[in-house]
Amino acid sequence: MKTLLLTVISVSILTLSYSQTGGMTSFQLLDLTFNARSAGLGGDFISVKDKDINMGVANASLLNSDMHNTISFSTALLAGGINYGTLAYGYNLKDIGTMSTYIKYVSYGTIQRTTITGESEGTFSPFEMIAGSSIGRELNPRLSIGANVNILYSQLETYYSLGASVDFSGTFYNEDKGFLVTVLAKNIGYQFKTFTTDTRAPLPVEVQLATSYKLPHAPFRISILAHHLNKWDITYNDPNQEPSVDPLTGEFIPIESAGFMEKLARHFTYQLEVLIGKNIDLRAGFDYHRRKEMALAERPGVSGFSFGAGAKFKKFSLDYGFVIYSRAGYSNMLTLSTNLSSWKK
Repeated sequence: MKTLLLTVISVSILTLSYSQTGGMTSFQLLDLTFNARSAGLGGDFISVKDKDINMGVANASLLNSDMHNTISFSTALLAGGINYGTLAYGYNLKDIGTMSTYIKYVSYGTIQRTTITGESEGTFSPFEMIAGSSIGRELNPRLSIGANVNILYSQLETYYSLGASVDFSGTFYNEDKGFLVTVLAKNIGYQFKTFTTDTRAPLPVEVQLATSYKLPHAPFRISILAHHLNKWDITYNDPNQEPSVDPLTGEFIPIESAGFMEKLARHFTYQLEVLIGKNIDLRAGFDYHRRKEMALAERPGVSGFSFGAGAKFKKFSLDYGFVIYSRAGYSNMLTLSTNLSSWKK
């Protein structure tokens, strides 16, 4: 099993090394953050093994028996009546592993339908969805593997698209040391039915590597995520930009491009959890790539940062995430989770 895991991940990295990071792929909802805990920690959070079923949905190798009979619902509300979220359920299969089933959705609200001259023809409601299942298996107390299978659906006015994707992951976890490292190859798949003829596009394939460490004598857990490892340069270069000449000196001014350190820095997200007792968590994350891509040039503010909190009650837990894209946009997300067994008398 270990050899199979390494082979699958290695092949995924090599054969998918030309994937794009945005605007060039289909089913972009695969890149959304679908739970509040991850939202508060920078977007992608895949490096903690506990009872949170949402961690098992994001990274199947984190699934474990403590997630049995757990259900979770997440929702994010955006401007214009747009919302998205997920419903997930986990269950343990003796001698096989732990599984999860989930539905992720994006509802774009109501949009006016008009002719090319602007005449109204009513309204329509675009909708996208991921229906999936995952399984994780612990090979021994420290090593686990997992996989997700997803069916993808997108409905935009009278057009629709269908696709499928799979994720593969592996995790090493030393509970005594509070140390975890995990690798995830996700969104490997195909668009079977396209919106129109000759519009097929690849899925947003991505390879991630993450690690976390819980300080032994302090209430801090530090995580670092390396994303888009299958593509070195994830900076954006304006195709319309051209070299220029300084009008005063006549000096040639080349097109500005990112250097080695800038390209390297774009791949990292930094995450911090403050564990206040057993029931309260405070969270913060920083995604450098998001800041560079979305911050307003003159007023960057705290673009790229995110914050959150989590509270555990007797029979349920509540998480909140706040993501700052720029001064012009942010999102709020809530997650409610419970173990159905706790409600039985």
